[in-house]
Amino acid sequence: MHKPKLTVLGAGPGDPELITLKGVKTLATAIVVLYDALVNRELLKYAPNATHIFVGKRKGFHKYSQDEINALIVEKAHAYGHVVRLKGGDPFIFGRGAEEIEYAKQHGLETAIVSGITSAIAVPAHLGVPLTKRGVSESFWVITGTTSERKLSLDVALAAQSTATVVILMGMGKLEEIVTLFKIEGKHKTPVGIIQNGTTDNEKSVFGTVNSIVKKVKDNNIVAPAIIVIGEVVNDATQQINSLKRINKNSFPLREVV
Repeated sequence: MHKPKLTVLGAGPGDPELITLKGVKTLATAIVVLYDALVNRELLKYAPNATHIFVGKRKGFHKYSQDEINALIVEKAHAYGHVVRLKGGDPFIFGRGAEEIEYAKQHGLETAIVSGITSAIAVPAHLGVPLTKRGVSESFWVITGTTSERKLSLDVALAAQSTATVVILMGMGKLEEIVTLFKIEGKHKTPVGIIQNGTTDNEKSVFGTVNSIVKKVKDNNIVAPAIIVIGEVVNDATQQINSLKRINKNSFPLREVV
């Protein structure tokens, strides 16, 4: 007899090769996989014997509500056994993984967690942006741009006062509010990088400053899903890309530095 179990699994930032080995092994044991919108579909090949169910949520489109996803986890686990909840990035970084684990435990499921590589770190790194760097940045913030009340997190104002690198997820709809907070702190010339669809074949990026980034985003049609990185470390990416462009104009066809 099967034992009802939920594993919450991080799929990584988008590149299918950035899932962990433990993640691949976990998918191989799945009977049902519930996967999100930001999960690379290539990863589903690691669960060839499982039923794959899309439960993704994007702005303006929810296939299932969170309550419905929770109920589906419990229903499928009791009916079939091992359910893998496959989430983009790391499920415990703005992924609601903890909520799903709590709900599963309350309904008698065995639970497990397999961490993923968070996009907050991997996406900037993919473009050569170190979130910390000796003599430049001693720490970093990772903040949601949109809270459960659909408002900008109050932590952004606090982060703007610091010397730390600031990484904002789910913040594209609040970009003008974000840069205003940095301008209040006199950081008009602070470098900003915004990376859309990071680590994937469809990656696009744009670089500027607090003063210029809103216009550059509009001019270059950068949209969600995208990560906002604010801080002096962003200069590492622009210097690297500009250097490579001088060597080969076609080195970065999808990354526009303006």
